[in-house]
Amino acid sequence: MKSIFKRSFFAVCLMLVGGLLHSQNGAILITGKVLDYQSQSPIEFATIMVGNSQDNTVLTGTTTLEDGTFSITADTDSIYLEISFIGYVAQRITDFQVQSNKVDLGTVYLSENSQTLEEVVVLAEKSQTEFKLDRRVFNVGQDLSSNGASALELLNHVPSVNVSIEGQISLRGSSGVQILINGKPSVLANDEGSALGTITADMIDRIEVITNPSAKYDAEGTAGIINIVLKKEEKKGINGSISVNTGIPDNHSIGLSLNRRTEKFNLFSQIGVGYRELPQNNNTINQDLLTGTTILSTGTDYRNETFYNFILGTDYHINSLNVLTLSGNFAYEIEEQPSLTNFRQLAGDDLLVSEWYRQENTEATNPKWQYELQYKKDFEDDKDHTFLFSALGNFFGKDQSSAFENATITGSEAPSNQQTATAFSETKYTFQADYTKPFSEKVTLEVGSQYVITDVANDYAVSNLVNNEWVEDPGLTNVFEFDQKVLGVYSTGAYEGERWGVKAGLRMEMTDLSTVLTNTAEKNQQNYTNLFPSLHTSFKVTDRFSLQAGYSKRIFRPRLWDLNPFFNIRNNFSIRTGNPSLNPEFTDAYEINSIYIFEKVSLNLGVYQRYTTDVVEQVSTFENNVNTLRPINIGTNRATGIELNGKYSPNKWLSLNGDFNYNYFNRQGVFEDKTFDFSADQWSSKLTTKIKFPAAIDFEVTGQYNSKYQTVQQAVSDNFFIDLGVRKKIMNGKTILNLSVRDVFASRNRESEILQNDFYIYNFGQRGRFITLGLSYGFGKGEAMEYSGGRRR
Repeated sequence: MKSIFKRSFFAVCLMLVGGLLHSQNGAILITGKVLDYQSQSPIEFATIMVGNSQDNTVLTGTTTLEDGTFSITADTDSIYLEISFIGYVAQRITDFQVQSNKVDLGTVYLSENSQTLEEVVVLAEKSQTEFKLDRRVFNVGQDLSSNGASALELLNHVPSVNVSIEGQISLRGSSGVQILINGKPSVLANDEGSALGTITADMIDRIEVITNPSAKYDAEGTAGIINIVLKKEEKKGINGSISVNTGIPDNHSIGLSLNRRTEKFNLFSQIGVGYRELPQNNNTINQDLLTGTTILSTGTDYRNETFYNFILGTDYHINSLNVLTLSGNFAYEIEEQPSLTNFRQLAGDDLLVSEWYRQENTEATNPKWQYELQYKKDFEDDKDHTFLFSALGNFFGKDQSSAFENATITGSEAPSNQQTATAFSETKYTFQADYTKPFSEKVTLEVGSQYVITDVANDYAVSNLVNNEWVEDPGLTNVFEFDQKVLGVYSTGAYEGERWGVKAGLRMEMTDLSTVLTNTAEKNQQNYTNLFPSLHTSFKVTDRFSLQAGYSKRIFRPRLWDLNPFFNIRNNFSIRTGNPSLNPEFTDAYEINSIYIFEKVSLNLGVYQRYTTDVVEQVSTFENNVNTLRPINIGTNRATGIELNGKYSPNKWLSLNGDFNYNYFNRQGVFEDKTFDFSADQWSSKLTTKIKFPAAIDFEVTGQYNSKYQTVQQAVSDNFFIDLGVRKKIMNGKTILNLSVRDVFASRNRESEILQNDFYIYNFGQRGRFITLGLSYGFGKGEAMEYSGGRRR
């Protein structure tokens, strides 16, 4: 494996050097900016075509960036330019001056074509992955296999990101990822509550992966930040899309996206209703190596959900410089979790001692809501001179009851029946202010602050059936209260020249955390203040080759579920619990990236290192054949890795997107007088092939491989799985028919082993294959979109 890695690394380096040696002498650099004539706003993805003025042949082309700017080179000055965008009158430019091999077109204005707008549906196809100074942007619209997917499943198609079948999100092989919605923390991004499932593929515009965030961002998340940006169409008039999905296992949903834009108001809304079943097969072995006794369990868990999701918001353009936005999101889930698990107890000579089954019936309701008030002010002196204030409120609740019935099949009597009751509520308020001031075209200053208040209460009770009466178990019953306040202030300064740029920042965060177990009066109080510096720089070697480097310091604060000592007794021989005394992790992250773009190939090669202290690891303790999994702070971890992302488009009908990540890590730590020092590695690769067939049919297949890896106790097996999607456009693109198959061969399993001196534990989990068929229709000036239902934990 290491020899393959070395050969691949040197091959890529030779390609990069080749790009540097490619001659650019005599090339003419053409720059400019494209704006909407009426609104004066930038037009993103406008087409810039360069043609030969002598024979009218097309020489090259590009598209504008988010701010409307573009840059393109030509090998001759006998050219003309044509600038166009669907719905606008095209501009043809033939008169310009070449000075020092440069042409500055300044600002080009495009006017709307009223006749075209009534007839054309805009179906702009963005590049799937874009590279920017401090992030990578994954555009959702091109991902065919996302049809029928939740946000969690969609994340698994994003470079550098992996989502396990349990729903754990990792970035470059490391957990501790901060999930943001529209750049802000949200209860919808609460991974333990699985609320990401109420965000569906059609609602998402793009996903931003920020592996080394600047000081402007919340310092939470040692592995980095994943920002999910939701769609909010602003085309004038009424625009929308309606979609219907059905699938196997049961996955049925209806979605509606609607937007209306006037001169002063932009009203946007999304509605989703659906039902979904999520089965999972499980197999565990708990073996006491001292006594030889073994507990075997095999069963299937179901998570059946009826869900409702509603988003409503409006932008009020007070004038050309001031915008007020009010938005809200409400989601409601009704859960049923039936499961049946068979248990067998074996003696040391593998003789059957007893056999029984445990049947679960769980019902829960989960209300979630979020609201935000945002005010943005632009200043007349510069379009980038802005002030932004937002107030965000979130609530997530769970009212759950579970009944566990144990019945003897043979041998000794089964454990007693149990029941649990959970009343959970989480309220979070976020207040944020950001001010950006450009002092020149090259120098910019940013300052801001953020205050986050989190208040959680979890009332959890377990009762056992004793002599036909329910008796509450005091050892597993308590009220857990979690209160955390984080105040952050930051400042960044940036210089950006024609070829070289640098951005430095410093963030200070003050954390006040307290937890209380009400029944036992156990308290945990933590107060700490930390500084989080960041530094980013970039250098444009040529128009086709750039270098970037960055450093940042990050923190991972233990979440409620990490601290709450009571969690799950679904399988009462495999229990998960929290640790109220858990300390935060701190990570220093360094990385260097090179970006190479040449005609049909684009490559991004990065080298990174992360050094983390007080690493949080899940550690198993074993007693009476019961495995209790608990998070513990154990030592340090130093991970060094390399990452390669590439895209190759040999022609108009075929494109290949690849992603490779390898890291070698060194763990050092001691727990209960036992040393956990070891070194290991892990790697993952992903390849997506897109083919455009005749008759407006698109096909996509994604294969992903995750290598085996080691934790302080576990050895986790490798896995390989394939997703595919087919899309057919009809009615000139107003209607889209989608078919997606996720985990085609049902090979996406999680298998792990723990072998200690006194016990052995084996775990196996499998979700299986999911097939979804969807139909969507776009009306007005909207696009047909793929709507999906449900969520995946």
